[in-house]
Amino acid sequence: MAISVSRSGFVDKLKAHLELLDPVTWISVFPCLAGGVMASGNMQPTLYDYGMLALLFIIYGPLGTGFSQSVNDYYDLELDRVNESTRPIPSGRISEREAIWNWSIVLLTAVSLGVWISLSIGGQRGIVFASCLLVGLVLGYIYSAPPLKLKKNIFFSAPAVGLSYGFITYLSANALFSDIRPEVAGLAGLNFFMAVALIIMNDFKSAEGDARSGMKSLTVLIGARNTFLVAFVIIDLVFAVFAFLAWNWGFHYLMVLILVSLVVNIVIQVPIYTDPGTGASFMQTAVSDGFGNAIGKSDVQEHNAFLRFQVINNILFLLNQFTAAALIGIKYM
Repeated sequence: MAISVSRSGFVDKLKAHLELLDPVTWISVFPCLAGGVMASGNMQPTLYDYGMLALLFIIYGPLGTGFSQSVNDYYDLELDRVNESTRPIPSGRISEREAIWNWSIVLLTAVSLGVWISLSIGGQRGIVFASCLLVGLVLGYIYSAPPLKLKKNIFFSAPAVGLSYGFITYLSANALFSDIRPEVAGLAGLNFFMAVALIIMNDFKSAEGDARSGMKSLTVLIGARNTFLVAFVIIDLVFAVFAFLAWNWGFHYLMVLILVSLVVNIVIQVPIYTDPGTGASFMQTAVSDGFGNAIGKSDVQEHNAFLRFQVINNILFLLNQFTAAALIGIKYM
């Protein structure tokens, strides 16, 4: 009986540590990693390359993203006691000391694997890979940790997220299998700005709490309506520049597809900007019953409108992005 109780306690503790790493967030870096690998055009169907690919996803997913989420929970403990009391630390399932062990072990594992991969690659590619990982881990820490705590100001937090999730992931994935392709630098830049726009709107969900706690989100500074406008302009410019780059790279059919996607996005944006409560309401089922488990759900009107838009925007952007990455990879094969 005692063994059974002990085993149950160990499993519960393990689950709490895993929850602290927030597995649902790991997939956010996977599209850029996949795109970077595809665009390299140099991954071979060998056991070695498949192993390196798996390590790449582990480093930036469970380890890298998990590290940033664990650090965030540790430094947001007092806020979570009020807003998310069921999280592992405020609920008492993990002590503060255990939380430090959690993100410290994950950090050391990520650094160790990253150093090994960088040395295995060697040369400039190894330097690029190691530099990108180091930048990502540092940003993952100072995003939540004092004294910098970048998340307190949207002018620091949004670029930090854009770099971590959209830029360095593309470069790292490319460097793992080949020299950096010029086109990949372009795709990485587009993903940086797309991530900035999305994180700006994601702050709708905590606008009231941000205002009370002194967090300077864009919504707090200029209001929800103007925040939609700023984010939509950034997103539309991303698609417009993407179309120009596709034309410049010689991918003319892709350029047409991107421009069609831009038009679809604008058609969705107008009613959402006009009335966040009812705009693009035909997508509500997708948020409530379909993609909700992946992108989240919300009772905040503006944030719920953002989620409806995000479903369509992300599908269109990923479709075009993967098509571009595949065409780039074929070009260099």
